[in-house]
Amino acid sequence: MQCPWRALAGARDVWCKCRAEGARVPKILIADDDPHIRNVIRFALARDGHATIEAANGAAALALATGEAPDLLILDVMMPEMDGTELCRRLRRDSDVPIIFLSSRDEEFDRVLGLELGGDDYMTKPFSPRELVARVRALLRRREGRVAGSPDAAPVPLRRGALSLDADRFEARWSGHPIPLTVTEFRLLQALAARPGRVFTRDALMAAAHADARIVADRTIDSHVRHLRAKLAAVGASPIGTVHGLGYRYRDDG
Repeated sequence: MQCPWRALAGARDVWCKCRAEGARVPKILIADDDPHIRNVIRFALARDGHATIEAANGAAALALATGEAPDLLILDVMMPEMDGTELCRRLRRDSDVPIIFLSSRDEEFDRVLGLELGGDDYMTKPFSPRELVARVRALLRRREGRVAGSPDAAPVPLRRGALSLDADRFEARWSGHPIPLTVTEFRLLQALAARPGRVFTRDALMAAAHADARIVADRTIDSHVRHLRAKLAAVGASPIGTVHGLGYRYRDDG
């Protein structure tokens, strides 16, 4: 087993290198009432060059999320004072910050509920710290509008009728009205709007939204699309059509 002091020194070296090179250090909020889990996540993220802030309950996490403006949140579903799903619901009123849920429950209903409320990813305990770090990287990379494998590539703004998508600023608008989307919802809409009329299977849509090629249940994909449609409807738009038995497509007349 690696000496914890050596691991801490390695984390410090990564952080110092990022600072020396002028790179911005992503700040991650870890919210879990189990101090051991917070420690595991903190060390894993620090070794990957991330700064972290922590909360032991939902109320404290909400205060930190509001005051510290973290780049990503890792939320335990079951926390005292305010659970992770309620915290996510409140944050989604005016924030599109990426959220990863952690839970000891592996029921499909719980995963779908977390995604319905605006979560971007869901992992069950016990989890692999390395996999969690990989998912954090993927969400941060997509939020920055970068293409995997070419981090310096500048994303091209997309306009499709009343819809405008700016991946560089991570902004979606319909006739000038802002649409608050999660990372996954933004990528789904971007994939559909880039090829209007094309029918996307659920697998093709999630391949566009997730760079790590994970396997996602059909109900999870449908939940993302349903949530995306609701946000579009709130600004008077309905461009996403269903092709029964196949998948979804973007309609220019929406």
